[in-house]
Amino acid sequence: MILNDLKVIPKTDPSEIIRLRDSVYASDLFITAVGHLNFFSWLASNPSTFNEILGKFSIKPRPTDVMLTLFKSLGLVVEKNEIFQVTDLVLDYLTDISGCNLIPYISTQTERPIVDKMLEVLKMGKPASWGGKKDEKDWATAMENEGFAGMFTAGMDSRGAYFAPGLAKSFDFSGYHSLIDIAGGSGIYALAVKARFPAMRAALLEKPPVNRIAAKAWAKKGLGNDMEIFGLDMFESDIPKGFDIHLFSHVLHDWDEEQNKQLIANSYKNLNPRGVIMIYDAHLDRDKSGPLSVAEYSVLLMFSTYGKCYSIGEMEKMLSEQGFRNIKYRKAVGNRSIITGQKI
Repeated sequence: MILNDLKVIPKTDPSEIIRLRDSVYASDLFITAVGHLNFFSWLASNPSTFNEILGKFSIKPRPTDVMLTLFKSLGLVVEKNEIFQVTDLVLDYLTDISGCNLIPYISTQTERPIVDKMLEVLKMGKPASWGGKKDEKDWATAMENEGFAGMFTAGMDSRGAYFAPGLAKSFDFSGYHSLIDIAGGSGIYALAVKARFPAMRAALLEKPPVNRIAAKAWAKKGLGNDMEIFGLDMFESDIPKGFDIHLFSHVLHDWDEEQNKQLIANSYKNLNPRGVIMIYDAHLDRDKSGPLSVAEYSVLLMFSTYGKCYSIGEMEKMLSEQGFRNIKYRKAVGNRSIITGQKI
């Protein structure tokens, strides 16, 4: 686990460093659309609705939504009255009849194995194996392996060294007494809140083997008595009762809308009266035209998990449908933001 002071946010911003990792598949999706689908040539002649695009290319809704969000963020596509059409940049460079046609240049990268995997994800709608490796397990299944889970949890813990203190500083937790960090990995986000608000009762919910990995890490740092750990599967068990805040930090982006609705309903059922659900994540703008860094990150999530980055509006809709009210959005550090809803 990271050893820095969780009450302190570094003076420098690592967003561009993190973006280098998070944007790793964005170019592959662009190359797939150009080299395999000749997407822009077709759309230039056929401005279309979302469903018409699905039908033309026989691709699935989740990856298509991520693809169009990326292209809107890049200034390649605009959406007007639910019709998608190309921009002048595409007309100049990315159609078969462009005066300076760059399709052959971009298509030189089409034979890369990861591009073939990207096409498969577009067509099937299911995530590829972690890292796009042949015959490997998808991310959710791989997390059941202690070696992979330890590596992945350590990675998310290192990222949390910046984002966790940002969460604790961006919201006033002083009016609440208890918080449970759901699917919180190492528990670094709950630990950061407790570091700033010591009276907070803090807990972690994680399924095996991650709960054991977190417990061992805490013991090494002398944190064994700071938090409770519930070794539960959030999809199979009720969230333990008795908490004022249910924190989902970088969790809902791993799952599809129906799975997220299940998690949000679980929260509403078991949250204390007047309690708060808190979604801390990278969120897209309401019109899904950016930010570009979040649209790029969404490609990685689409490729490797069952989810994507959700827009502010999508999150508000899911929360309100499950009964939450007083839904609020606030910026945090980097490109992260907090969306909260209250149980009435």
